[in-house]
Amino acid sequence: MCFARWPWLAVLPAALLLAAGAARAAEPEAAAPPQTDDPAVRRLAEEVRDKGWIVFAARTGEGDWDLFLCRPDGSDVRDITRTPRWNEGYALFSRDGRRLLFRRIGRDESFDGNRHGAQGRLVLADADGANPQVFGGEGEFPWASWSPDGKELACLSADGIFLVDVATKAVRRTIDRLGFFQQITWSPDGRSLSGVANSFGTNWSVARLDLAAGRASAVHVGDSCTPDWFPDGRRMIFSHKPAGQAANNGYGWTQLWMADADGTNRRFLYGEDGRHVYGGHVSPDSRYILFTGNAAEDGDAGSAGSPMALVRLADTPIVGGADGDIRRLHPDAGRGPVLVLPVGWEPCWTGADLSAGDSSGRRAADGPAPEAPAPEETP
Repeated sequence: MCFARWPWLAVLPAALLLAAGAARAAEPEAAAPPQTDDPAVRRLAEEVRDKGWIVFAARTGEGDWDLFLCRPDGSDVRDITRTPRWNEGYALFSRDGRRLLFRRIGRDESFDGNRHGAQGRLVLADADGANPQVFGGEGEFPWASWSPDGKELACLSADGIFLVDVATKAVRRTIDRLGFFQQITWSPDGRSLSGVANSFGTNWSVARLDLAAGRASAVHVGDSCTPDWFPDGRRMIFSHKPAGQAANNGYGWTQLWMADADGTNRRFLYGEDGRHVYGGHVSPDSRYILFTGNAAEDGDAGSAGSPMALVRLADTPIVGGADGDIRRLHPDAGRGPVLVLPVGWEPCWTGADLSAGDSSGRRAADGPAPEAPAPEETP
């Protein structure tokens, strides 16, 4: 995912192993999480259940990666791609919740935590996975992100940032890369792009690009990545690994943070010893925080994903799990509640009502394969 330097040998906390094991034993692997006896967690689950849908990638019982939908409490899980010839990941809802984009790679390939937004082909579909259409060739339209009105895509390559008209695929504007190299996302107000940059004295800084001025500024410098926006477009959520942590052989653990888009008012949201926290995403009403994470620095995209979780923003800062180095860094942080969700990777949350579009009984068309123009047949 970011600032990875060597393979990880640490293991998940026992509670997370149980959740992951429960998911992997099911068919598909992205099953609902185990029940909890904690009344505070149950209240949180009841509170969020009807607040839209979450899309995420997860490994199926057949071994490939599909996209799944679930309710924010982890219920009503359904596979919306069902493409055993392909792996799908990096799914993003449009801001109005009507469309979905994602990357598709071959079944024998693995998503790379640092390149996943540029791998394979970009696919555009309805929000429930219906009507998938391959939008470009292999590696084209890398790190695509929806404009607020869904009419354009912001993309990022080594040659620069380019804004693409969805209807015609024409490049409407090209901007110098300005040090950005991955995870670019268009702000809800349309004024800015966020991303990970190496232009502020380090390879891993979260930065913002002002589209009108064509100027980049740092939001958080040093070991920071996976930025995303609050719905108001004025704040950002991102992962950050503070320096000086003694745990994990001195490497420490990546945590979830937030800041204003101008880099002010930075504050810690969630951390847990034994778990690198990534994939931060804010609910459409800005009241809840969704994230993933495990002992693997990359979010385990090449294996089975990791348990997703959800907390109230009002309850943060929170230190999860057993007290350790992160508790020493944040002694006044709360303890929860933390709602454990299915095993997944790179989740995205929409407030749109997708209840009517149940894809669980059908198989999505695979779209044209590189070696054959015809889509995979629908049984």
